[in-house]
Amino acid sequence: MEDIKALLLAAGFGTRLKPLTDIWPKCLMPIRNQPLLEYWLSILQKSEISNVLVNTHYLSEYVEEFLSQPHFSNWITPIYEDKLLGTAGTIRNNIDFFEGSIVLLAHADNWTCCDFPDFIHYHHNKRPKDTVMTMMTFTCSNPSECGIVELNSDGVVVEFHEKVQNPPGKLANAAVYLIESEVIEWIVNNPKVTDFSTEVLPQFVGKIATWENEKIHRDIGTVEMLREAQTDECERPVWGINNLWQQNFLDNPIHDFIDK
Repeated sequence: MEDIKALLLAAGFGTRLKPLTDIWPKCLMPIRNQPLLEYWLSILQKSEISNVLVNTHYLSEYVEEFLSQPHFSNWITPIYEDKLLGTAGTIRNNIDFFEGSIVLLAHADNWTCCDFPDFIHYHHNKRPKDTVMTMMTFTCSNPSECGIVELNSDGVVVEFHEKVQNPPGKLANAAVYLIESEVIEWIVNNPKVTDFSTEVLPQFVGKIATWENEKIHRDIGTVEMLREAQTDECERPVWGINNLWQQNFLDNPIHDFIDK
């Protein structure tokens, strides 16, 4: 079985979450008193993924301080981007890290809870022949605000409908992927490409398998959405609240904004 290396995208501005993101990065917003990014890293550790790159940019000092905790040493690599490179650009700029591995790519400012080992098992053992990527999907309650995918009988993507009125269904792209080397090589060979969703995915229509997350996947891009996520039932991160950073996090005034 090929090695899997992960890229967690944590560099965004989170503009819809203002004023919260004026003082605190979206990827560290609390979900049931623990930071979102910690849930992601816990998921990866439980899935035995031990090489993880996290890109940073906006309020990077807070993200890098979080990642400096001892239990993240030796397997998490933060990469600061002075200028945002786009997802494809980040992969290409760190090709020495990813080359020769399957890449798990995730937007770490979304809230996801599911059977990740089954997602990985599907990619390795059950995805249709000739597919080069497995995309996680979910049922979107507001399909006109999501990237809806249209599938064939094998569950392979045949068309994307990005935030259109009256899309043909509710099954949406969760922006979590397992990517084979063919896709990574294409990104490397197309140096002007930066955006994964609009420039890379369309090149591989007909070669993208799908796996549905039937548990929890949320956009927490607004304060109200973030508040709704606080009641979701999901297994907590494996590390718990047991060090100074996490104790200080509990005292962060961001909790008061969310609880209002």
